[in-house]
Amino acid sequence: MASALAAALGCGVNDLPLTLAISWLEQKAVAVLLTLLSLGVKGIVLGPRLPGFVSPNVLRLLQERYDLRLIGKAASADLLTLRRAPASACA
Repeated sequence: MASALAAALGCGVNDLPLTLAISWLEQKAVAVLLTLLSLGVKGIVLGPRLPGFVSPNVLRLLQERYDLRLIGKAASADLLTLRRAPASACA
């Protein structure tokens, strides 16, 4: 859906004004994360804890390639950070 919207607006998926925060409270989150990564989505926020399969090396790779960020300990600070997302490049 995000890919179709980006194509219709003439921009990339990462240019859409989307905020994605994935919580590991359900196992479905793994499928969601892998789908987003396969689409090349960047700037995903992950937490409150990392899943067991994300080793320090895997985390470093995801941070470098996909700008993956971790949720902090204070939810209110995280919400402020998410609300201050950069402006979209979509027309």
